[in-house]
Amino acid sequence: MGIWRFWRIWIWRCSLLLACEVLVVFCTTAKYSTFEEDAPGTEIGNLSQDLKLDPGEDPETTFRFMQKTNGSVIEMRPTDGLLTVGEVIDRERLCLRTSPCLISFDVVAFSKEKFQLVHVEIEVKDVNDYAPRFPRNETHVEVLESAALGTRILLDVAVDQDVGENYIQSYHISHSSHFIVETSTREDGVRYAELVLVKKLDRELDDSYILDVTAVDGGTPNKLGSMIIYVKVFDCNDNSPTFEHSSLKVELSEDSAVGVRVLKVHAFDPDDGLNGQVVYRFASGPASEASRIFHIDSASGEVTLKENVDYEKRRSYELQIEASDLGENSASSTCRVVIDVVDINDNAPEISIKPMTSTSDGVAYITEAAAQESFVALISTTDLDSGSNGYVRTSLQGHQHFRLQQAYGDTFMIVTTAALDREQNSEYNLTIVAEDLGSPPFKTVKHYTIRISDENDNAPQFSQAVYEVSVLENNIPGSFLAAVLALDLDVGKNAKVEYSLVDGQTINDSPLSTFVSIDPLSGSLYSLRSFDFESLNKIQFSVQAKDRGSPSLSSSALVRVKVVDENDNFPYFTYPEFKNESADVPLPCSAPTGFLALRVAATDEDDGANGEVSFLIIDIEGGDKKFFSIDKKTGAIVLKQKVTSACGDMLQIKVSVSDNGKASLSSVATIRFIITDTDSSEDQMLVLLKSKDEDLLDFNAWTVVFLTLAGGCALLLVAFAVVTVVSKLCRRKDHRRRAACGLYGSTPFSINSAANAGAYSGTRVFLNNERDLARECLYEDKTMGSEEKLFLPCKPFEQTNLWQDEKYCLQKSVTSNTDQLSMKDSGKGDSDFNDSDSDVSGEGLRRNLTTFQPWAKGSFVAQDSLVADWQGRYGGSSSGDVYTIGFSQSLLHNSTHANPHSWKEACYGANTLNARNSAVPYLRTETLPSYSAHQAAAAAVNHRLEPGPDELAVSAGSEIATTF
Repeated sequence: MGIWRFWRIWIWRCSLLLACEVLVVFCTTAKYSTFEEDAPGTEIGNLSQDLKLDPGEDPETTFRFMQKTNGSVIEMRPTDGLLTVGEVIDRERLCLRTSPCLISFDVVAFSKEKFQLVHVEIEVKDVNDYAPRFPRNETHVEVLESAALGTRILLDVAVDQDVGENYIQSYHISHSSHFIVETSTREDGVRYAELVLVKKLDRELDDSYILDVTAVDGGTPNKLGSMIIYVKVFDCNDNSPTFEHSSLKVELSEDSAVGVRVLKVHAFDPDDGLNGQVVYRFASGPASEASRIFHIDSASGEVTLKENVDYEKRRSYELQIEASDLGENSASSTCRVVIDVVDINDNAPEISIKPMTSTSDGVAYITEAAAQESFVALISTTDLDSGSNGYVRTSLQGHQHFRLQQAYGDTFMIVTTAALDREQNSEYNLTIVAEDLGSPPFKTVKHYTIRISDENDNAPQFSQAVYEVSVLENNIPGSFLAAVLALDLDVGKNAKVEYSLVDGQTINDSPLSTFVSIDPLSGSLYSLRSFDFESLNKIQFSVQAKDRGSPSLSSSALVRVKVVDENDNFPYFTYPEFKNESADVPLPCSAPTGFLALRVAATDEDDGANGEVSFLIIDIEGGDKKFFSIDKKTGAIVLKQKVTSACGDMLQIKVSVSDNGKASLSSVATIRFIITDTDSSEDQMLVLLKSKDEDLLDFNAWTVVFLTLAGGCALLLVAFAVVTVVSKLCRRKDHRRRAACGLYGSTPFSINSAANAGAYSGTRVFLNNERDLARECLYEDKTMGSEEKLFLPCKPFEQTNLWQDEKYCLQKSVTSNTDQLSMKDSGKGDSDFNDSDSDVSGEGLRRNLTTFQPWAKGSFVAQDSLVADWQGRYGGSSSGDVYTIGFSQSLLHNSTHANPHSWKEACYGANTLNARNSAVPYLRTETLPSYSAHQAAAAAVNHRLEPGPDELAVSAGSEIATTF
């Protein structure tokens, strides 16, 4: 039946190949042959040549086994399908006595994104490598002398594992006159020998014989095996039992029960008594298997079934039944019985699945990127029954995305019918049904799982496009900020997400990686430094999520980190300037109640309520809080009561500034108000002087007159100043520490004098902005040559003007006021060596001189803001052709400025100008303008104020200087 099935497959090959050609998948059968014991590497056949596939035209053509079932016996080269012997083949071990001996397997040939299924059958041809061999080297046979001619004695069957012509062809014996050997063949192809008596025996002449039996095969050269037979001749009982039929053939259904009667044999012996009483038994030899499956009754000759028979295991049995009598020297005879097993439909179809890719039984894998009509698995069905009982119909159930396509014979392929998407359906459970045509039919159902392997076709997706994060400033470096999360619909490494910061990001010109870090596995964000709200109140950056697929896919999200302010900065005073947390501020002695003594300013670098400041006067022992009140919000310090002589030289308060944070922070400073006799409404004036260059241009008689008048006025002014100083010193004898703090006295000065009016030409300007004044002594530029340096205050000096080292100096007072203004301690222990308290060299006197130095008009750069300030507040002047001398009625104090192009901050109170005659008065707000000479020089003011009838005109020059 196996041979018939093989040829049936071969007959169907052409029709199957024709049917497969119209499909995406091609299939065929290739047959080859090889000899057993061929050396490894022996070529068997070339699939690419037989299939007419040229690997040179398609370098991607490859061949692979569907499933190797014979170990490494056959090897195949993947590039061109060359089949070779992998190891020496032993046909007898591989197929026993089955002929032909076939090695079959399935090969898939991949070519141009298609594949061809090839069923390969290799016939292993026998070589004469086994000699016939008897089971024993010698045997003993007994025969009666009365044995009839033709008596047959069954000999042991020689064994030869070869097949075909290499199997035993004949038996021979050495020369004998009484016996010959006849060779017979059983239905299973086994050849055996019988010893035949051809001449009457006479025990008296010869009671034994020694024969040499030889079995010869048909190989070239032939091989043989031999056995020695010892024949012993017995006397008497010269009749042997005789069977009615020398051979019988019966049928036995494979579903017969144990104990059923199979047949009954009968032999007749004409002898009488024991010599004629016949007994039956199975002859020894190859038929010994019969005694295991069948039982024979020795007396009746009835054969019954001892074990169940199976058509699929063995389809026929041959029995040798021997009959002998009970007499002495009994002779026996044999009967050949053939029992054919009849098949019934007792086997269900078997289903075998060979997946293209699999890691476990019952599961096949296919990528979700597979195209339609892609091969998934190979299905084979078998039924051990015969006829219609062994014909099988196969079907596939479970999902419309897959179908069966016949490959060859009872072998089918599972192929896809549509595109697959693992994210929609990652697993398919299919049912394969195989049913035979027996009556009743048997059905086999096998469940099979197809799992879709993932392709990296989904990028990670963040749970949010923008992550808003808040963190308190002053955080600990390394603290957790937030965690971002991205999910990938793929699986395996395609779904493993790694997080990173997007490259190239900077914050304040520093790499982002110095501010934050991200855990690549968890997506947790951590700070790498302590954040300061005042320098960095927010961070914005992008993070990236990338999977581990090939190629990898990625996406990004925006992270906004808001730094939340903490109240970590103390408020501090910005005005006035404090040294050692204290400041001295002049206060006119005549200041009325409600007088704005000072407006303190403070700032806090925190945000919101933490940066809002409020002011408070703190009550301290010995303090003068009762004299002042402060606006909580603006910091304006106002007199609550009029200053009197009982107040002494100084009033001291302690001011606190605090923020509005939950844990409020504050700073404290001491303010000493130095009481001065300066009127709260005194003036200050800017005098424009004529330079030497202009004087040379207009030098005439009138110039001489003007210079003469100017010199006289100057001498008068000096004398007047001396008188005023002496008068003040006498009046304030009991209050020496309240010496005058201004640069001028309080004696009115008239500008209506005819002499004065005609002595000068030019523009007079009154300053009305309340700012700090420069304290530096400006030295004279010696490149300018000698000049006529004139100045005219609106009131006479209390001190004389002196010439010292090419500098014009204004002596402030014979009584040193430095101690009143300085922040230094006046005690002997910590005084500066230049302090007037300890000055013995006269340096202290020199330090009470205010000087000025002319500057060239082209030495500085103007600021646009100053142009408007000058034009809008102080009137016009020709660009670069004036001298400027500033006069201050208020005491200068320690106010160092940080910006050379801005006003110095100093407190002057709410002083106002006195309107005298027709002079234009200007209200001062807080300080003199920080209008230095070099700023005015380059201001490019193109508007000039014409002098009024009572205004003093001063000639303009080409240089400018400022003194304070």
